[in-house]
Amino acid sequence: MKTKLWIKKHEPCLLAIKWLKNYDTMAEAWEACERSDWMLWAMEKDDIGSDKDLRLFACWCVRQVWNLLTDERSRNAVIVAERFANGMATKEELEVARFAAWSAAESAAELVVELAAESAARLAAWSATRFAAWSATRVAAWAFAESAANKKQADKLREMFNNPYKK
Repeated sequence: MKTKLWIKKHEPCLLAIKWLKNYDTMAEAWEACERSDWMLWAMEKDDIGSDKDLRLFACWCVRQVWNLLTDERSRNAVIVAERFANGMATKEELEVARFAAWSAAESAAELVVELAAESAARLAAWSATRFAAWSATRVAAWAFAESAANKKQADKLREMFNNPYKK
């Protein structure tokens, strides 16, 4: 499909429109895209991908940061979701795992609030210059990590779904 027609049909954001205009077809844009969020949005608009495949992709994404999941309830939810996608777990098992993971997230959120208050008190003692430098460093690191993760996820989407726009 021509990108101009696709843009007219789906009305993506202005940034995506500007980017898509560099490509004649959606197949070309798919191959060049390094934004997994855009790829997933396009897939949703064009009804590409089964529940199983999309669930397995989501689980794969979580496994890329597996070390950050410190609560076994969260890890178990991913394992059960993979099993469910492969027909090896029931909806009830999935629901139980989801509820347990939600409880783990709520517990973690309470801890984060306590730590945030403590951090805020310490940061208040810093000079504005130090805080600005620290903030800029964190934003730059976050942007780099997000960009690298997006590219890795985009590559995985291409691997899993080949190029759904090639015909």
